Amino acid sequence: MPQSPVRRTTAPGTGLAQSDTRRLVGIARLAAASPQVRERAEVEYFALESRSALNRESSGRLPFAWTINPYRGCEFGCKYCYARYTHEFMEMRDGRDFERKVFAKVNAPELLRHELRQAKDKGLPIALGTATDPYQPAEKQFEVTRRMLEALAGFEGLDFSITTKSVLILRDLDLLRLIAERHRFGVHMTVTTLDALDARLARLLEPKAPPPAQRLEAVRALAEAGIHVGVNAMPILPGLTDDPQALEQLAQRAAAAGAMFLYGNLLFLKPSAMQQFMPFLEREFPHLVRRYRQLYARSAYLHGEYKERMAKLVAELRARYGLDGAREEPSIANRQPQLALPFGGRL
Repeated sequence: MPQSPVRRTTAPGTGLAQSDTRRLVGIARLAAASPQVRERAEVEYFALESRSALNRESSGRLPFAWTINPYRGCEFGCKYCYARYTHEFMEMRDGRDFERKVFAKVNAPELLRHELRQAKDKGLPIALGTATDPYQPAEKQFEVTRRMLEALAGFEGLDFSITTKSVLILRDLDLLRLIAERHRFGVHMTVTTLDALDARLARLLEPKAPPPAQRLEAVRALAEAGIHVGVNAMPILPGLTDDPQALEQLAQRAAAAGAMFLYGNLLFLKPSAMQQFMPFLEREFPHLVRRYRQLYARSAYLHGEYKERMAKLVAELRARYGLDGAREEPSIANRQPQLALPFGGRL
């Protein structure tokens, strides 16, 4: 559980003097008031009192309607991470703060329990871990994700998934088994590359995330425990992780580990992510800089022939290795109506 807050004269999240935080509103004010709990290895932890646990997915691009993020920020430091913009809501404009200042939503499990009790009618899918990894190192101290799972285990009939890169998820196998019995539930393990072409690639792209081989072993352990689990090859990065042979090796290894599905989406670069990713590319892969500037000149999202070609490749790999996601429905999910969630919020 959180340690005693560290006393300071500046607002911990923003770095502003306490007197300058009066102009802040909403989540920025909450972040500025959050006490620092711990500092280690250039990462600061803060305890954040959140106003909601469930948040409406409003982009229309994703296969779920509600999101849960136990933390703001993520210290895995993935160079391509799109979610860096979420720190801007707290008046933090340096994209590196996303991995250096991590806010634990310490009251979110209680909020989640309350919000689920208010749910009505037939419902929509909920995804945990869309803008931050729910099993990043901060979870070892705060256990917000585990307490959220305990809240979810008290309900039935939800359509619920977890996305992570972390093997820490195996700590919660007891709760995951229970949730799998009571809900339509699955785990998405993100594996961006197996280093098939470049032994440094995974460490360069995802500096503090567990190695891909460990993630696939976690897939195996989850599958053996009866959890519906698969692999997200996301994002697929042009010129870095889009080699057909490498993607096939990933599909083959995923299937061998017991994965039930494989998904793959192309990299998209919001401005905040672009500010971090392009200098990284210039430093590590300068031969790709021109291509990326051309690809993402007009939009954060890729379109056209390249997108169609990669989508076809992923579909072929899914079919070839039996990674189409087919599964039997949990017995309770067959009997219980899913819950609808009549409330909103921010990430």
